[in-house]
Parts: sequence; structure tokens; C-alpha cells
Amino acid sequence: MSRVTKAVAGASVGLMLAVPAAHAQHHSHPPAQQDHSLHRAKSGTRAAATQQQADSGANAQLEAARPANDRAGSASGADHSKMGHSEMDHSGMDHSKMGHSQVDQSTTDHSKMDHSKVGHSAMDHSGMGHHQADSSAAPSHPSIHDRPPPTGLPVPAPTDEDRAAAFPDVHGHTTHDQRVVHFVQFNRLEAWNDDGEAGQAWEGHAWVGTDHHKLWLRTEGEREDGETVSADIEVLYGRPVAAWWDFVAGVRHDFQPGGSQTFAAIGVMGLAPYKFELQATAYIGQAGRTEARIEAEYETLLTNRLVLQSLVEATLHGQDDEGRGVGSGLGTVEAGMRLRYEITRRFAPYVGVAWERAYGNTADLRREEGHALEETRVVAGVRVWF
Repeated sequence: MSRVTKAVAGASVGLMLAVPAAHAQHHSHPPAQQDHSLHRAKSGTRAAATQQQADSGANAQLEAARPANDRAGSASGADHSKMGHSEMDHSGMDHSKMGHSQVDQSTTDHSKMDHSKVGHSAMDHSGMGHHQADSSAAPSHPSIHDRPPPTGLPVPAPTDEDRAAAFPDVHGHTTHDQRVVHFVQFNRLEAWNDDGEAGQAWEGHAWVGTDHHKLWLRTEGEREDGETVSADIEVLYGRPVAAWWDFVAGVRHDFQPGGSQTFAAIGVMGLAPYKFELQATAYIGQAGRTEARIEAEYETLLTNRLVLQSLVEATLHGQDDEGRGVGSGLGTVEAGMRLRYEITRRFAPYVGVAWERAYGNTADLRREEGHALEETRVVAGVRVWF
């Protein structure tokens, strides 16, 4: 074989060996490239798992945010995550009573909605047309009218009609009926012992009649060492003239001091502001004798049964009357405080202190007769009414 022939044959054999080797090298992956492909496959798997966990967490948050009634309804009813609403028959379900009020259903396609991620408490199904599904197991939501009313609603301002209904104008005393009733009370039935000298006193009133017309009886007096030193009785007609106030007119008869005397009487009695009981009466007697008597009384409720009564009484005279031991001007002022305990409302014993002082010409007449101008005594008694 010639040299040329040997050279051509060697080149052909080399070419045939080189082509398969190059083809094999072209289709094989180097180790680094194979590791990179495996890493991308593992990363895709982890990303899918992470996405699944995120979806599960979101579903759990939505489930926790849903009201308890919706979760109970979802547990007892259908699984909306697997139900296509395009195939459901909701014709038997009353969604008008469901509290779904935050989703606009006009543009919502429920056939493509994943209900496993949507809280039904935020949806209004009242306008949806759902067909072909049996809703007998659907949850029953309470009507909004069955729920308790919300608190904190503003109170409307009272109108003139509301005020008129709550506070009617009674125009004085309201007539309840025309029955004849009566009342008797002794405000003071008391005794004392001052330096061996015993004394007693009384003060009371009574009335009989209707709400508009009453006959009043009033009396007061004192006894010392078994003798009556002062006593009088009044017979008066009374009629209400304003709320809490009565006008009275009649006669007063004095037994002592100075013997029997009769006076015409006119005055008012009632409840003054701040709950002061007030009596103011003027008297006109024989020979132009005049007199005025003002009495104010206030009661302090210490407990439901323990009451402190404060009393002030003043007497004024128009002229001197030596037979009665009184002079013109301010005659006497009497004040007292009595603490009573109401065993019943009708019967209440008390203890107290009474003080009396003479002034002006009355004080001069007492001084001439040897009587004290001022007296203070401790008293005990009872207050009764029936």
C-alpha cells in the first residue's frame, strides 16, 4: 500500500471515531448543570408547600374573623369550597334574614367564587338566584329584627307636649273627689319639771271637709302647778288659694290669761319654699285690741324614723293689756327643738328643749309681777295623729 493510501485510510478512521464522541459529549450534562436542575426542582416543591401553608393560614384567619353563628352554620351546612353556586338550588333558602350586607352581588359571579375563603357574614344573598341545590341543610341566620337593639342610641329631646304631659298645670289644688274626710293631730303633748315646778303644754289642730272646703280647729295652752295659765281655741273656715296654701278666717276664743275674750281671725297657712310649714294669723278683739301670731316649723329627717323638729313662734300686740299681762309691740318669742322617734307614723315620743323670752312692754309687765323674763326647760312628750 502506498503512503497516500495509508494516510487517507487513517484520516477516515479518525473521523469516524471523533464524530460519535462529539455527539455523546453534546447530549450529556456536566455535573454542575445536573445539580442546578435538581436544586430548581426542590425549590419549586418548597414554594408550592409555602403557598399551600399561606393559603391555609389565610383561610384560618378568615374563619376566625367570621362570627360564631356563621362558623356554626358552615359546620352544620354545606361545604361551599366544593360547591359551585351555579349548580345549587337556593330557592328554598331565605337569604333576606341573613346578616350579609357588605358585598355587592350585582357584579359577582358565584359560579367562579371560592367560598372557602369568603366569610358569608359579609355577603348579601338576598338578590342571588341560585338553582338546583337542596338547601334543607343550609344554616338558619337570625333576623336582624330578632336581635337585641343596639345600645348608646341618642335620646330625643323632650318636646313641649312631653313636658305638658309630665308636668300638668294643676292650677292650685286639684280636686280628687268631694268626699268628706277628717284629720286630727296633736303636734305637742308634753310635760316638764323646772326646779320642782311641774308644767304641761299642748298644741294641736284638726280639720274636716273636702279638698276645697274645710272646717279647722286649732288650740294651744299651758298649765303650771295645776293651774291653766293660757288656753285658746280657734274655729276657722279654710279654702285653698294657691298650691300648698290655704286661706283661713274665723274666730278665736281665749280662756286665759285675763278671762274669756273673743277675737276675729284671718290668715294663711301652708308650706313655704324649702318646706317650712308656716302659719300667719291676725286677730281683732274687743275695744280695738289687735294681735298677730306667726309660727314657722321645719322638720329634719335624720333617719326614716328619727326626726328633728325645729319651731319658732312670735307674738305681737297692738296695745297694752295689763289684764292679760301683755304690752304693745313684740310680746314673746318662743323657740324649741324636739327629737322624736316615730314608732309608727301616728305615734312618736320625743324629748327636746324649749326656750321663751319676753320683750318690750310685755317684759316690763312681767318684771313688775315678779315673773322671769326668760325660761329654758327640758321637755318630753308625744306627737300623735289620727
